Amino acid sequence: MEQHGIPSPGTSGDAGPVLALAALDAGMLALVGGKAANLGELLSAGLPVPEGFCLTTQAYWQVVGAPDPVLPELADVYAALQAAARATGHDPATNESPHLAELAGTARAAILAAPLPGAVSDAVSQAYAAMGPDVPVAVRSSATAEDLPFASFAGQQDTYLNVVGVDAVLEAVRNCWASLWTDRATAYRASLGIEPAGVALAVVVQRMVDADTAGVMFTANPLTGRRRQVVIDAGPGLGEAVVSGAVNPDHFVVDGLTGKVVEQRLGGEGVEVRPLPGGGTETRTLPGSTGTPCLTERQLAALAGLGLEAEDHFGTPQDTEWAIDNTGTLWLTQSRPITTLYPVPESHGAAHLRQGRPGAGGTRAYLCFSLAQGLTRPLTPMGLAALRLVASSVATAARFPVPEPRRGPSPYAEAGQRMYIDFTTPLRSAVGRRIVPRVFDVMEARTAAVMRQLFEDPAFAVTSRTPFGLLRHAGPAAVHAGVPQAILRALLRPAAALRRLDRFTREFEASLAPGDDAGTLARLAHVEALLGGRLFPIVPAILPLPLVGFAMLGLAGKLLGDDAWDELQPVIRGLPNNVTTEMDLELWRLATAIKDDGESSAALTGSDPTALAEDFKAGRLPARLDAGLARFLDRYGHRAVAEIDVGLPRWSEEPAHILGILANYLRLEDPALAPDRQFGKAAEDAEAQVNRLVARAAGRGRIRGVLVRAALRRARLFAGLREMPKYQLVVGLGEVRRQLLMVGVELAEAGALDRPDDVFFLELDEARQALSGETGDRRATLPDLRELIAARRADYRRELGRRHIPRVLLSDGTEPEAVRTAVGMVEGTLGGSPASAGTVTAAARVVLDPVGARLEPGEILVAPSTDPGWTPLFLTAGGLVMEMGGANSHGAVVAREYGIPAVVGVADATRLITTGQRVAVDGGAGTVVPERPAGAEGSGAHTGTDPAARA
Repeated sequence: MEQHGIPSPGTSGDAGPVLALAALDAGMLALVGGKAANLGELLSAGLPVPEGFCLTTQAYWQVVGAPDPVLPELADVYAALQAAARATGHDPATNESPHLAELAGTARAAILAAPLPGAVSDAVSQAYAAMGPDVPVAVRSSATAEDLPFASFAGQQDTYLNVVGVDAVLEAVRNCWASLWTDRATAYRASLGIEPAGVALAVVVQRMVDADTAGVMFTANPLTGRRRQVVIDAGPGLGEAVVSGAVNPDHFVVDGLTGKVVEQRLGGEGVEVRPLPGGGTETRTLPGSTGTPCLTERQLAALAGLGLEAEDHFGTPQDTEWAIDNTGTLWLTQSRPITTLYPVPESHGAAHLRQGRPGAGGTRAYLCFSLAQGLTRPLTPMGLAALRLVASSVATAARFPVPEPRRGPSPYAEAGQRMYIDFTTPLRSAVGRRIVPRVFDVMEARTAAVMRQLFEDPAFAVTSRTPFGLLRHAGPAAVHAGVPQAILRALLRPAAALRRLDRFTREFEASLAPGDDAGTLARLAHVEALLGGRLFPIVPAILPLPLVGFAMLGLAGKLLGDDAWDELQPVIRGLPNNVTTEMDLELWRLATAIKDDGESSAALTGSDPTALAEDFKAGRLPARLDAGLARFLDRYGHRAVAEIDVGLPRWSEEPAHILGILANYLRLEDPALAPDRQFGKAAEDAEAQVNRLVARAAGRGRIRGVLVRAALRRARLFAGLREMPKYQLVVGLGEVRRQLLMVGVELAEAGALDRPDDVFFLELDEARQALSGETGDRRATLPDLRELIAARRADYRRELGRRHIPRVLLSDGTEPEAVRTAVGMVEGTLGGSPASAGTVTAAARVVLDPVGARLEPGEILVAPSTDPGWTPLFLTAGGLVMEMGGANSHGAVVAREYGIPAVVGVADATRLITTGQRVAVDGGAGTVVPERPAGAEGSGAHTGTDPAARA
């Protein structure tokens, strides 16, 4: 196929450096770059794209050299960028350094000074002449790292409009090549870990559209995430004014299903860009809005239809640029994936539901269970596979059908490598509406607010008004697990209930490991048995006791009357039987012992925790530090940050985090602030408050006093056990990880994996298939999984950079919280949920990952969320602010026990508060007040936002 004399692939053995746009497709990314490949795809789909050609990356490589650069300056730039990447780990904070800008400038200068090969200039001249004499064209950069599913690179390279004449075209081509090395493009690639020497640039030359109107169109709403809700920004003249932000455009939102305009906002005073005769453009100032939109409803419907055709062709929502010429013809001039949308949850166990659009089951609502567990980071593939099996065991216990346990039950879903739960059924149930939001009021208050917002959505109208469905499933499961007996025992014989629990948990932990002689396949089978049926029963065995504890606290409040909630808060401080508190205090006692040993103390304060961890593994630590750390890890080494993911190392494997915490404890000088003293004082204050409340109740009647004392005694005895179900699950998951590592060792020795922990980037069935190949020459029969693992590791690293995780998503991609109207507060005040009473004003420390974090004594910890792996930081914190959580979330409970003021559910706290900024925290009122305007001197965290995104 040829277009205006431009060769296509296949017309000869060597098609040359120029190809027709119509000849391009997605498989030619390395040859023509993302922009050109996508234009070729649009043409193949029959969509209107201006004619043109592509100067391939072969031409770029001829200029710079490949694979080794012929330009010595560029070779030096490659080496310097690679060295910087190794040193910083692609830390975005380093990407705007003067050093990087200097390297980018060196690369640009070298390319602009390099001679243009004659074969390249001849090919461009011939292809341009074939379009007609002095045709006005647009010359656009098309990089191989551009318009990708995970990174748009929008606006990173240059475009030149209304270029006339072959000499001007050749000059624009050279400038496009140089723009591959703009400061912004170089920094963006560095932040994504893209190899600098592997990126090349092709150039698209297209006939100019003399546009009456042009702009940008998204086929999904980039603010709310709603799929097939088309968002169009439009302005008069060329689209450059809209794309660059120079004009305040007319803004439209169109329902893709009906073509109806659901939102319209007209632009105001701005500019328009128009082509000049003979080449170039001019910018004209426009008067204020005339009150007439620049697009008619018919044009909007046609544009939306065109965009959705592009989406259907590519199979993913598109960010497009478009133009309408003076004849009324619609053109698409660019199309790329929208990279900022959060993926729609996908349920492998519910094939009857069409994900991404309402299907047979109607619109579905999904809750992010990862966030509810205090986990913002993605889970590894094996971590997700493990949770699917655990979720299947839960569903099976509740007598729900689970045809394929490895795929998870039907409510289980995944999005962005995180776990989501379909909670549509409770939303459509009168009983569910009463129970579920109240549970989340104390677990994760912001999620509860979003749930209640969905009550008003007709898609979730109540369809079940009786509790029979819930009882049919929950009742038998509770009876089978012995929940009624456990509740009675806790109420009538609390000491016996604790003894029974202690015996049960010891037996559970002793039964987790398989026999020492188990083979590798047997170990994998044991893992599946643990996940598929052995671990979950520990939860209903323990959970009744903390439920009784909090129920008794509520009963005491009822008996005391007069809204006694605030007076009851001191009662649940310094709680006994809290395994996480016991762990933290044990670590503090170790720090105290180390402080008295000069050699151990000097090692901790004078060495890097990572180096100390290596010394510990090699047996080179001072004796007291070595013995104490070994004892601690023997008891708690199965714990970790993000510990519900079996793919992440435990503290026993990587103790650097614990060593860093110990070093931090040594800096606490004030004896009165010692955590054990504070905990002891909190327990004393709690007992004193119990006595005061009992005395007050007894003043209204002896029986009332007896009941309040019994209720508060049980509240203190059992409420601390809230941490125990998860703790025991993590004990089990620690054993699962240990067994999987043994499987990984076997596969690595067999040559199927590069290293043992690669096994966590497989799923269980894949590991089994690999092991099943062990016959004869294992190296010859085991599948090579390296490519699959490398791709999954790359996907995982990209997800690690995602900062915004929707707590609730609908099946059409809508994030309800994004469309929720914020409730106003006093200017400068950040609002959340009260979690631990008290006030404190101190410097903030924004921590996104506790591993390696340094928290100075008294600083206010500001975090996205926390799990038990964070709590050693609490011991020296002066206060706590969390983006997630409710009054009974993990962080809130631990903060109360340590007596530090805490506010949870503070939206965007890690972005709005800066490390070092003094902040006033009122844990009773639920407010956080920065002493200077939040964000006035930058952010304390990376947002992960695409710097060129056009949302």
